[in-house]
Amino acid sequence: MLALFKKEFCNFFSSPMGYIVIGVFLALTGLFLWVFPGEENILDNGYANMDGLFHFAPWLYLFLVPAVTMRLFAEERRTGTIELLKTRPISSLSIVLSKYLAGVALVLFSLVPTLLFFLSVWLLGDPMGNMDMGGTWGSYIGLFFLATFYTAVGLFASSLTDNQIISFIVAAVLCFFAYIGFDIVSGMASDGQTESFIASLGISAHYESMSRGVIDSRDVIYYIIAIVIFLFFTKEIIDRKG
Repeated sequence: MLALFKKEFCNFFSSPMGYIVIGVFLALTGLFLWVFPGEENILDNGYANMDGLFHFAPWLYLFLVPAVTMRLFAEERRTGTIELLKTRPISSLSIVLSKYLAGVALVLFSLVPTLLFFLSVWLLGDPMGNMDMGGTWGSYIGLFFLATFYTAVGLFASSLTDNQIISFIVAAVLCFFAYIGFDIVSGMASDGQTESFIASLGISAHYESMSRGVIDSRDVIYYIIAIVIFLFFTKEIIDRKG
């Protein structure tokens, strides 16, 4: 499993894809935080916070993560190497987990450089370090969980087809619905209790909850269960379709 994980992770950087994903993510978040005028611009709003990063990042990952994961199984199917992979002394669950963890590692690599943004905001505080540390770190944790969920969805979509474009579209649509779709549906509810329940099924509610700086075990369990469900479906598809 470790060897397959290393192979998949190195594959991201043996082609331009890994560099493009990290570069695009950092460039766009940097532009929104420091260059483009608006409420999310740190220098314009006059407050030492990173709300702009945590507002735009889920939308950027919604497209970038499917772009990373679209080839993980689709390419194996197209070239026929999935059958060769399954003949090796490694379980289908190990194959799925190896590819999933490689995708998660790349997401983590894209997040680490944003700590430079955090350091800059911390230094700009008046007095220095005057920022909501709990909310910032909670948002980082929530964003990481959200991106790992996107990775599980992208891996599932990639297992459905040998066409990378179709895999990308399916993953992006599923991630979009998981992030904002439940909020849209909840707005149609006839009473507040039903609206609140439907909204709680979406990942945005749990992401926003973590962003307040309080890591509730219910939010963590929600993400873990959602990720496990998509990884289980992926394993079942690999077992049945090969």
